[in-house]
Amino acid sequence: MAGIVRGGMASGQYWPVPDPPAYANVVLVARGHAGGLRAAQAAARQWAGGGLPTVRVVGLAVVADAPGRRPKPLRELLHLISGAFPRVWELPWVEALRLGEPPDQIQLPPAFSELAADLQRIVTGGTHV
Repeated sequence: MAGIVRGGMASGQYWPVPDPPAYANVVLVARGHAGGLRAAQAAARQWAGGGLPTVRVVGLAVVADAPGRRPKPLRELLHLISGAFPRVWELPWVEALRLGEPPDQIQLPPAFSELAADLQRIVTGGTHV
C-alpha cells in the first residue's frame, strides 16, 4: 500500500512515534479476512485508548483477501469495526499485486486512485477528518 500512495511509507505492525508537536497521519491497512479485521479492531482500541497523542488515524483501508464478494460474517464484522474509524476504504482483490507486480506498472481499479486522492486531500488540509 505504501507504494500506491505518494509519500506513503509502511511502519509494519508498529505505530509511528514522531516527537511532539509533530504528528503522524496513519492509515491502518488490513487484509479483509477475519484475522485482519480483528487486528484492525485491536489497533483501533489501542489508538482510542489515548496512549498515542502524536498519531492521527485518518482511516482504515481493507484489502480484499480473495476475489468476489466478502462473506456475510466478514461484512458484518467490517460494519461493526468501521465505526471506530473516520473513514473506511474497501479495496478489491488485484491478482497482479498478489504476484508482486509493482503498483505503478499495473492498471489498478478506481478504488485505489480514490484512496490516494482522499489521502492527498486529507494531508494537504483539503478535507478534515
